[in-house]
Amino acid sequence: MSHPLTANAYDTGTAMAQPNTSVIRTPDARFDNLPDWPFAPHYQEVAPGIEMHYVDEGPRDGEIVLLLHGQPSWSYLYRKMIPPLVAAGYRVIAPDLIGFGRSDKPTSKDMHSYSGHVAWMRSFVERLDLTGINVFVQDWGGLIGLRVVAEIPQRFASITAGNTGLPAAPFPMSLIGKWVMRRKAKAKGDTITSMDMINGFPDWIAHARFAREFNPGATLQSGTVNELSTDEVAAYQAPFPDEPYMMGPRAMPWLVPSELAKGQAAWKKLEALDTPVLLVFSDSDPVTAGQDKVFAKRFKGAKGQPHKVIKGGGHFLQDDKGEEIAAHMIEWMKGL
Repeated sequence: MSHPLTANAYDTGTAMAQPNTSVIRTPDARFDNLPDWPFAPHYQEVAPGIEMHYVDEGPRDGEIVLLLHGQPSWSYLYRKMIPPLVAAGYRVIAPDLIGFGRSDKPTSKDMHSYSGHVAWMRSFVERLDLTGINVFVQDWGGLIGLRVVAEIPQRFASITAGNTGLPAAPFPMSLIGKWVMRRKAKAKGDTITSMDMINGFPDWIAHARFAREFNPGATLQSGTVNELSTDEVAAYQAPFPDEPYMMGPRAMPWLVPSELAKGQAAWKKLEALDTPVLLVFSDSDPVTAGQDKVFAKRFKGAKGQPHKVIKGGGHFLQDDKGEEIAAHMIEWMKGL
């Protein structure tokens, strides 16, 4: 599927209007017969001409669990968590970020912005009129989702966070941090050609944005403890058949330092909330190690909660230990 992108379609924060480019959608056939993925697709327009795909399982009147993925994954990451959550009586909604999964994909890295992704996800929540949301956030699911919580906290009943963060810095440190990180990434350019060459976040930015070849499926394997099957790796790669479809995953790391001052403002709002917070960070994630301590200190709602270290989980802990995480969430949410 392909359709034009109008200027109005990018009236989302700082996202850029580029009417001469397009938005594409991965062919449906790429998602046929994926292992452990029987879920029907649903779509919601989040801006003129831009649709977000989502899984919607469980009773329509069930309490909502919203599962937000990060980069370079998609909602397939939650295939082990959706069934037990549904069995426990929850309505489970798992969207794909714009540029990921079955969602529409802008064909330029520069058509992605941090504020744009926040606006798209807020639009998704509001257009579906979701309330009483129990949100699970991981990786960019937290960077985006927590900003949405800060903007519309009245729609959220609880937060579960695993292997994520919310980068923040006051002005002018936010500008300095952005300049330093991007300068280091540009200096590396396309010299970081494989995952085993990455040493530090600027290397990851350089690899994702500049490397001549980028493989989301291989990235998922490198971020899990368990060995993925060939079919599972292919499933993670399915949304990205070739380069024009990969602009979301390629752009995302570059955006991390882009709005540190807005992250600071979001934290001020989040710190004032009493929303219950559960932390389920894994023991084998070098990317977000220590962020659980930050969350435990800054979120009032995290105090006294039954936080759990997920043993044997990599960065993509939902794939390694999805059933365990879902069971812990269910026990906790039932007690709220």
